[in-house]
Amino acid sequence: MTTARAKLFPRIEPWLLDASLTIVLSVTAVVALFVYTDPSGVEYADADALGIALVLVITVPLIARRKHPVAVGLITAAGLAAFTAVDYAMPTAAVVALIAIYTAANYGGLAASLLVAGAQVAASAAYAVVSVDRHPDLSMDLGANIIISCLLILGAWGIGRAVRSRRLYTAELEDRARRLERAHDVEVRAAIAEERSRIARELHDVVAHHVSVMTVQAAGARRSLRRDVDRTADALQAIEDVGRSALQEMRRVVGVLRTPDGDDRGAQPATLAPQPGLGDLELLAEQMRDAGLPVDIRVEGEPGAVPVGVDLAAFRVIQEALTNTIKHAGPSAATVHVQYLPSEVHVEVSDDGHGVAAALEGRRPGHGLLGMRERVALYGGTLAAGPRRGGGYEVRAKIPYDSNGAMSR
Repeated sequence: MTTARAKLFPRIEPWLLDASLTIVLSVTAVVALFVYTDPSGVEYADADALGIALVLVITVPLIARRKHPVAVGLITAAGLAAFTAVDYAMPTAAVVALIAIYTAANYGGLAASLLVAGAQVAASAAYAVVSVDRHPDLSMDLGANIIISCLLILGAWGIGRAVRSRRLYTAELEDRARRLERAHDVEVRAAIAEERSRIARELHDVVAHHVSVMTVQAAGARRSLRRDVDRTADALQAIEDVGRSALQEMRRVVGVLRTPDGDDRGAQPATLAPQPGLGDLELLAEQMRDAGLPVDIRVEGEPGAVPVGVDLAAFRVIQEALTNTIKHAGPSAATVHVQYLPSEVHVEVSDDGHGVAAALEGRRPGHGLLGMRERVALYGGTLAAGPRRGGGYEVRAKIPYDSNGAMSR
């Protein structure tokens, strides 16, 4: 709505608006010196160089009204008083005065704006007194003229103060929004750094597990080297496969830690126990059922040669998606669909609730979703999350891997 309105009504630069207003009022006032005729028959002094100079003194300062609102208001009031004393024709004088008063009230302090308003009231009252004295034949009520002038001045001052309050309130809201945006960015960067550190630690544990397997396999190969050549060959092949997989995971660890937001400070020592994977889905489902979320698991295909890191990433995506369902979806049931392809793992988690979609609507993605994206992106995969047709929420991830030489869990 705001963007469309901005396109239809582009914002005019303040300096351009003030310059245009000053030029229009100056030219109009100078022309009025020569051609203006009062309908009531009042005769004004003939136009001359002094009149032109006074007109310019009154109107030209308006170009700086936003930067120096008080000075412009006082100069305008003094110029109008001098203009009145000489009795030149200036039908735009009231417009200039009201603009000066409004500007002082809008951009100046309370005391300064009241000073400008008082000066303008004095200049207006002086004009009324001089006009009644100079043109006694006209039926002019001095008191009524002064009251009307004061009401106009107070009205312009009140509008200026109201606009100032609104402008300051809007500026405060915008500043608060910017601070919240910066705080959110810092929070997101911290969450991403924490998640990357967690991923690095988990991959570190995966590598440690691989090395442990390689150590056991190497010990067995050494013992069977002379007794059973075939068994030794199988053990060496296993060591080669595990070593290649460990090298790939180690490269990913280094890649995570080399990122600007990566931070492995405070990492816990690696454990030799393997990290959870898709083979632990039933245990995860039981935990979710105990927490009150019915979970149905469907698996298509065979795990084959899915690398441990990919297996772990897919498990964490499912775990985080089910956790979000418990937090936000309300009474619902979830479905987990895992599909093994020759070089890719597809994961889909969906529920029939409404809380996740409602909670995330119009908001930035949460830290859990950022963490899932980080994990999937680490392996060159894609992740999509959003409301389902007919209600509910779903998370879909595709994680590719190189099946050549990779070793399954």
